[in-house]
Amino acid sequence: MNKGKKLWETSKKIIPNGNLLLSKHPDLYLPNKWPTYFSKANKIFVWDLDNVKYTDFIFSVGTNTLGYCNKNIDNAVIANIRNSNMATFNCPEESKLAKEMLKIHKWAGMVKYARTGAEANAIAIRIARCSVNKKNIAICGYHGWHDWYMAANIGKNDNLSEHLLKGIGYKGIPNYLKDSVHPFNYNDLNSFKKLIKYRNIGIVIMEVARSVSINVKFLREVRNLCNKNNIILIFDECTSGFREYFGGLHLKYNVIPDLAMFGKALGNGYAINTIVGKKNIMIKSEQSFISSTFWTERVGYTAALQTLTEMKKNKSWEKISKMGRFIKKKWAEIAKKNSIKIKIQGLDAIPSFIFLENHLIYKTFLTQEMLKKKYLATNFIFISTEHKKEFVLKYLKNIDYIFKKISNSIKANINPKDLIDTEISSSSFKRLN
Repeated sequence: MNKGKKLWETSKKIIPNGNLLLSKHPDLYLPNKWPTYFSKANKIFVWDLDNVKYTDFIFSVGTNTLGYCNKNIDNAVIANIRNSNMATFNCPEESKLAKEMLKIHKWAGMVKYARTGAEANAIAIRIARCSVNKKNIAICGYHGWHDWYMAANIGKNDNLSEHLLKGIGYKGIPNYLKDSVHPFNYNDLNSFKKLIKYRNIGIVIMEVARSVSINVKFLREVRNLCNKNNIILIFDECTSGFREYFGGLHLKYNVIPDLAMFGKALGNGYAINTIVGKKNIMIKSEQSFISSTFWTERVGYTAALQTLTEMKKNKSWEKISKMGRFIKKKWAEIAKKNSIKIKIQGLDAIPSFIFLENHLIYKTFLTQEMLKKKYLATNFIFISTEHKKEFVLKYLKNIDYIFKKISNSIKANINPKDLIDTEISSSSFKRLN
């Protein structure tokens, strides 16, 4: 038994669910076979606890757009750590970062911070509720684990099954939050209008785009309806921000929210999320209480400031989107060549595909075979600037080889389950958008 597998068996006994993030749970990738833990990472390479080196074509959960261990960012962080990460006084970097975020988002007037995306979403909801009398919320996307969001599942309907997982329980969520949160479908304006008419909606929070192509007309209609009905519109760009466009998708398409959140790519692996918003809304949060000790440490702010500098210098959003388009094109060619039916989707910087038949089985097989070749790979990639053409071409050659094996197995009428030597991987998040 390798060290990672051995440690995972221990972790399951002492940590609920075994780890702290669903998206890094080994059952999503290759049950009983996934290395699970890393010892180090650099650029696009990851080493497991047995010091086996892998080329990473999953790339965490999209936190390291500029690659693992970016020297300029790490050096800036290390230099500030030497001057202490915490003190009685506040760190000046929080003010410097606020100025930078407001330069990028000229429509906004104030900034708050968090360390995680779920926190940032919860803060945005609290701020919005300070400005509206109608407290019910309409959602379109994944916005974390807090009570306000998970309350959508209270009752008979599994309202979050379309963009989280089927059967997500609401144990621990107060029943009085029932009917306070209502999902709507991306591109379905009628469902959105019905919520406004019948559900006393005061806040709309949504991802601008994720799995499907962005629909600017739909976003503009949502914005107009929010204006007409005195509803605060929040864009959750914790994932999409700083990938296809510097700052966020909403800037590219000029659909301006009242509040927006950014995270993941912003700190290139360091914990930092920002909430930016219109000043007349943000200022009212001073009447509430939003505070946390470790929001005042300086590492996240330092990393974000240097990350923004590196992004601007390298135009990272253009590079990763271009590479994502290339990979999508090649996936389509490889699938057609091998007569495998897939659906390609996602932002160019976060390309993904699904097998139209036996998806989970073939996804598991792909991950299994790529791992044998020392690749961390599945049916999606968070592209980084370190995914150079030379690495991508080698990756695609292996994808072609695996698709050919799937094609041959279909021709030979082999049971798809016979292709894998472990359990079938679990479903990941689904998306309303």
